[in-house]
Amino acid sequence: MSKTQKSWTAADIPSQEGKRILITGANSGIGYHAALKLARKGAVVMLACRDRQRGELALDRLHTEAPSTHTELVILDLASLSSIREFAAQELAKNRPLHVLVNNAGVMAPPIRKETTEGFELQFGTNVLGHFALTSLLMPALDRAAAESDERPRIVTVASIAHKRGQLNFDDLQSTRSYSPMKAYQQSKLANLMLAFELDRRLRSESSPVMSIAAHPGVANTNLFKSDDHAPVEKALRNVAAHAIDIFLNTDAEGALPTLYAATAATAESGGYYGPQGFQEMRGDEVGVAKVASQARDAKAAAKLWQVCEELTGVPFVV
Repeated sequence: MSKTQKSWTAADIPSQEGKRILITGANSGIGYHAALKLARKGAVVMLACRDRQRGELALDRLHTEAPSTHTELVILDLASLSSIREFAAQELAKNRPLHVLVNNAGVMAPPIRKETTEGFELQFGTNVLGHFALTSLLMPALDRAAAESDERPRIVTVASIAHKRGQLNFDDLQSTRSYSPMKAYQQSKLANLMLAFELDRRLRSESSPVMSIAAHPGVANTNLFKSDDHAPVEKALRNVAAHAIDIFLNTDAEGALPTLYAATAATAESGGYYGPQGFQEMRGDEVGVAKVASQARDAKAAAKLWQVCEELTGVPFVV
């Protein structure tokens, strides 16, 4: 972006009237602020949350901050393939279009290895497999939106600068032999970005109007820093780190801007990856093209990962 151009802000979001948008992990952090701003622009926003009580609190908060907006709570546990299948079946049965799917929910670095309902390592199972299955199952609703509108539907994948340190270990994707909290997180975020690019390639090959766009928030103070799984000393340190992030890096509201750009901006491109343009892409309210690590561009590995995801989830992805 040149110095003569103004930064893209939430005020630049075009009207979302008539659009239905689903955001996973929308009860807090980036997901909540994205839902709030999109609802204010007229979209019907579905807040997909795992915990009903937290979801209802978020919905009440949103209605207080943005009265007369159209939002609804849906219960969806991305750590459970049966929950994903149940939700998708209920949603498709309503024969409604889905204009934007924001795959935002995530698990970050639990100190001990945990598993999803089906026995996958929690971060890979939630961040990668859960969103892969959800996206695949909801493709008919995205295709319906394409058929009913001139605007192209969008699938937005929230990745992370942590992908740059990630490596796919196809021999131990579930970290059963060795578990490192951060390495497992970095691998999951690398996988998210690789699958977003692979989805774009497959959509293009089928001449689909659906767009696949990735974004990252920089380093933002979200609930990923506030897990209850950690010991008291580590929880205290994480709270200090979260406060420092608010001061020196991005708030969760600022961190939502790249996601909002990917979800709504006319200049966002399918296959694109966007993030803040401040120091080391960690902060800033200016959104632009983000840097991609070389391993995330490995199309052969991405195709293999895609096949693995289909096999593990039992959900064939039909574009």
